[in-house]
Amino acid sequence: MKRTFLKALAATIVAGATAGFGVAAQAQDAAEFYDGKVIKWIVPYDPGGGYDEYSRMLIPYMEKYTGARVDIVNMPGSGGMKGAVEIFNSPSDGLTVGIINGSAMVTNQLADIAGADYRVGDYNYLGRMVADRRVFVASDSSGIRSFEDFRDNGMTEIVGATGLGGSTYVDAVIAGEVLDMEQRVVHGFDRSGDIRTAMLRGDVHAMWGSIGSALDGINQGEHYVILHGEKNPTGVLEGVPSVYDIAADMENAEEKIQILESWDALSAVGRPVAAPPGVPEDRMAFLRDAFEQAMNDPDFVQEAQEAKRDILFASGEEMGRIAKAATELSPEIEDLFVRAIRGEI
Repeated sequence: MKRTFLKALAATIVAGATAGFGVAAQAQDAAEFYDGKVIKWIVPYDPGGGYDEYSRMLIPYMEKYTGARVDIVNMPGSGGMKGAVEIFNSPSDGLTVGIINGSAMVTNQLADIAGADYRVGDYNYLGRMVADRRVFVASDSSGIRSFEDFRDNGMTEIVGATGLGGSTYVDAVIAGEVLDMEQRVVHGFDRSGDIRTAMLRGDVHAMWGSIGSALDGINQGEHYVILHGEKNPTGVLEGVPSVYDIAADMENAEEKIQILESWDALSAVGRPVAAPPGVPEDRMAFLRDAFEQAMNDPDFVQEAQEAKRDILFASGEEMGRIAKAATELSPEIEDLFVRAIRGEI
């Protein structure tokens, strides 16, 4: 009996060691595969924007931890969809990745926008660089300094937005619908920067956007944050009401908050880095590990801070769950979002 037990124990130890060796061998194989290779990193917008800047900051650290050369390819078009589709349809060898506008890709998929030839939940995610905190800002020239000013002045305020399906547009119409805001959403601006220019001229009174994009205008006194989407606000958002604060005091508060939480899921997708479906598991594990090390590299963190670029890391596995949650909505809420995206609200 004792001899049988010892033989079984020995077999277990050998099996465990063999399994551990297999994992190590896989990691070694992936490291050898990437050593000296060229990874194409797609940015779905023109050079100089936030997605491009985030990518160029991170690339040296991805090279450090992969042993590969990483080449950025800017591929603008269709509000980020052209690049996102290119990533999705690239060869599944692990040599093409890219940063995507997660929330816009989700809304385009939900509304079945022409050209949305991808499935957000089917990408292989390396992880997320940042999730944009959404803020509603009013221009200095509008005279609006608080959400109460916006809501109670008896006027229909003009809210600027980019194209249908874009995050600035969906933010505006969903928040407006849920919170019964008296507004006229004017869409069709090419970029968020064009909306801010219109605000300086007085043609537009307010807009939704990321806090990162809004900070310069806030610090220069050109814009005032009057509403935001955070449950636990910090920094410049402290003392400013959130959409949840406003909804909690309204009729049908529970229903409204449920819609707002689904809206918040769009922001949680943020700006992830993705590879196409079908990449071998060992290569994805290697890329995810390299991405996590790069995002947590002290030099990268310091560089992002100096550039005033927020970072909010999420792992590849976590991003997969977030992406599925953002696209698996109740029929009622999905219908609301689809109508918002198509401009039917």
